[in-house]
Amino acid sequence: MSSLSPGTAPRVKIDFVSDVVCPWCAVGLNSLEQAIARLGDEVEIELHFQPFELNPQMAAEGENIDEHLAHKYGLGAQQLAQNREALRQRGAAVGFEFNARDRIYNTFDAHRLLHWAGVEGQAQERALKHALLKAYFTDGRDVSSHEALVAVAIEAGLDGERAKALLASDEYADAVREQEQFYQSQGIRAVPSVIINDRHLIQGGQPVEQFEAALRQIAGVPQAAG
Repeated sequence: MSSLSPGTAPRVKIDFVSDVVCPWCAVGLNSLEQAIARLGDEVEIELHFQPFELNPQMAAEGENIDEHLAHKYGLGAQQLAQNREALRQRGAAVGFEFNARDRIYNTFDAHRLLHWAGVEGQAQERALKHALLKAYFTDGRDVSSHEALVAVAIEAGLDGERAKALLASDEYADAVREQEQFYQSQGIRAVPSVIINDRHLIQGGQPVEQFEAALRQIAGVPQAAG
């Protein structure tokens, strides 16, 4: 149990830069959140989600995922299978379920929806982020489809009619592009990128222990025993 008095815990701001079709972002988020849970009330965490598109030029209907990965990264069938198994194991270790999926999609509208959720509040944004990752990686849903996005927003506890109206417009398009350009200007080229207090960068789906140690060091609280 922490001996800190209310209001005395150091505050740490985290910007989680990611895409909802990035598998290591799903691993990284769950790992980060488990690290945050281990800190308990020793540190006050302010978590924000920032947009990054792996494939900003991708058509809305997306592409076959194996063909896309083979073309983009030069991966063969055996490498793809090995990568999927590694991800499945890493996901399972942090409580995230990866299932087979056939396509990868454009995610710009998903990021517009996330921006709106962030305006509604940190809890709403976090709930929608998890719902979108589950929708794509676990359930194999089309996260470029407005119908699917509205359904996911409702599942996350958000107003479905408001989500539908937003997606039918260009609302938050400029705000999302501005944030994407900002992080690109800061040198972010891969995700997940975890930026702590606007100064410290951790990249990739790191283990829980690494996130916890980094957060403790930056916040100035003792490292966990053992």
